[in-house]
Amino acid sequence: MARQRGEVVDYNFRRSNTGDPDQAAAADAQLGTLGGTSDADVWRGIRFSSSNIIASTDTPVSRVMIQDDGMTWLSMRAGPLRTYGGYLLLAVIGLLGIFYLLRGKIRVEGKKTGETILRFNLIERVAHWALAGSFILLGVTGLITLFGRVAIIPLIGRDAFSGIAAVSKWIHNNVAWVFMVSLVVVFLFWIRHNIPNRADLVWLAKGGGLFTKGTHPPARKFNAGQKIIYWLVLIMGASISASGLALLFPFEFPMFAATFVKLNSVGIPQLFGMAPLPEVLSPYQEMQLSLLWHAIVAFVFMAVIIAHIYLGSVGMEGAFAAMGTGKVDKQWAKEHHSMWYEEVVESEASSPAEDKPVPEGAS
Repeated sequence: MARQRGEVVDYNFRRSNTGDPDQAAAADAQLGTLGGTSDADVWRGIRFSSSNIIASTDTPVSRVMIQDDGMTWLSMRAGPLRTYGGYLLLAVIGLLGIFYLLRGKIRVEGKKTGETILRFNLIERVAHWALAGSFILLGVTGLITLFGRVAIIPLIGRDAFSGIAAVSKWIHNNVAWVFMVSLVVVFLFWIRHNIPNRADLVWLAKGGGLFTKGTHPPARKFNAGQKIIYWLVLIMGASISASGLALLFPFEFPMFAATFVKLNSVGIPQLFGMAPLPEVLSPYQEMQLSLLWHAIVAFVFMAVIIAHIYLGSVGMEGAFAAMGTGKVDKQWAKEHHSMWYEEVVESEASSPAEDKPVPEGAS
């Protein structure tokens, strides 16, 4: 009851008093088909997974009779995860709103030429929108699953929400494959354009010109800000895909126990004044940690993508066209990606006349 009330409970005494670690015979004798006298050591051994349980289906999952860490996981999911994750998204949206009120839309400052230059071809745009669209669907359905009990059920009731939850789960599980494939494609398409260079340092030092009008630091096809987004998407995308696969295939891909062993071996927990991380986890603990990690990374991922969506739409004039039609005004290219623009112009000038693109409107 104390645990359910949210009070901190010390289980060390119970966990360390489970009697003989080899409890198979004792458990069978006292808890067999004819019943018997309950023994506290036996129950504690079962509860804390120290008993040598033998089941008809000899799998790690079948040998877990009592899942003691379920309440800890539930309180974490319903408490800090939902609370701080929600605050993070609201904070990002609020800060972007304040930034827009103070800075306004970042306009093309020079006179538009009316001439366009190809920024992203069709294949690149398809890969981008497949990744973006799948991520949005995953984010929305994930939030429905996490916040449904507190935000949706009070409005429409449990019966109506059950259908929404079932559809959300199906979408989430299946669209995940589109996201993972698109992530690999985007990585292969743009890796060569996202290697850091000296121009990125200048771009970062000047804040990318986002905070000061008339400031346009030079950049290649991707500026330093876009490169940061690119690498964050790859790293978080790979991490969220790994935990997602562990959830799609329950108990098949345990990762945390092995990870904790490596972290303990190099003293990472000690650096933060923590006790060593547990190196032996039950299958259910592995699944619970996968779900928590999946959600934590997803919240950070969504915060980053919200900022990316803002700059690619209402935050910057002409930016959406780059992924919409694939073409941008030459003046926009000169201001935001001057080094890339010069490279494209030089390449067109050095190519044979028959290979040059026909101007728009020409027959």
